[in-house]
Amino acid sequence: MSPESPAIPTRQALSTWFRPRAAWVASLLVACVLMFHALVPNRVGRLGSLLETFLPWLGLAVPVLAGVALLRRSPVALAAALPPLAAWLALFGGLLLPRSDGAYDLTAVQHNVSDVNPDPAGTARTLLRADADLIALEEVTPSHVREFTATLDYPHHAVVGTVGLWSRYPLTDVRAVDIRPTGVGTDWNRGLRATAETPSGEVAVYVAHLPSVRLGAGFDTALRDESAALLGRALDAERLPDVILLGDLNSTVDDRGLDPVRAHVSAPRRGLAFSWPASFPLARIDQILARDATVTRIWTLPDTGSDHVPVAARIRL
Repeated sequence: MSPESPAIPTRQALSTWFRPRAAWVASLLVACVLMFHALVPNRVGRLGSLLETFLPWLGLAVPVLAGVALLRRSPVALAAALPPLAAWLALFGGLLLPRSDGAYDLTAVQHNVSDVNPDPAGTARTLLRADADLIALEEVTPSHVREFTATLDYPHHAVVGTVGLWSRYPLTDVRAVDIRPTGVGTDWNRGLRATAETPSGEVAVYVAHLPSVRLGAGFDTALRDESAALLGRALDAERLPDVILLGDLNSTVDDRGLDPVRAHVSAPRRGLAFSWPASFPLARIDQILARDATVTRIWTLPDTGSDHVPVAARIRL
């Protein structure tokens, strides 16, 4: 090699040059996906909805990037963990603030009890630990209604199809809410609306169970999305200002499939409260949302044997 020829980089030099840059590429990619997830297309396999269902888990990129940087003793690579960390905190940081009930007017519980629940009475006793004013249940079979009602022992309740509401306050104007997608049988009744006569005034309470999604050739959300649109129309037509929506929506609040509903109700300010699957909760698809009211805190209750974990929330009217 002549003196004028450029030196050939050693393997160690190439590794030092490449790895921090690779870390920064991964870092910026994760940060962009977090901040601009709405731009991920949904036409093919509902990829956008699938991403948004598990969006908080992209935060795992932060400890992975930081861990690799520390192992390689690379301050440049370590700094690459900052953009996704900042993006994650901007989206979800408020949910991690210390729990504080503060002022609230009522407590609500939401739970899909499973239509093959082996112990309805035991499930009801677990839900009673929250000392809730409102308890909404889905997948309530006719054979289990009496057991739930007897164990919960609330003065007021209403059941429509497979969804029910148990309340400490009088319930009036109870009626079904039609959220049945096209082509689904007429015996499919999963929506309920009632007026709860609370000490703070009348509150419209909705209980809903949207269709399940399917993983196969993509992320099949068509029925759920159609049902969500119908629920959104019902909420839009609601004349009472204070609204509480309790339900297994088979959707996270970040999933665009829930946009027709989210246009009319707001999500909790604190608490991740992942509710499904019960064996290892990865997402909160059981929702407690409100309009002209504030869900100040949400948390999970102990496992009941269902494939969902119950969630409870404080609500300020």
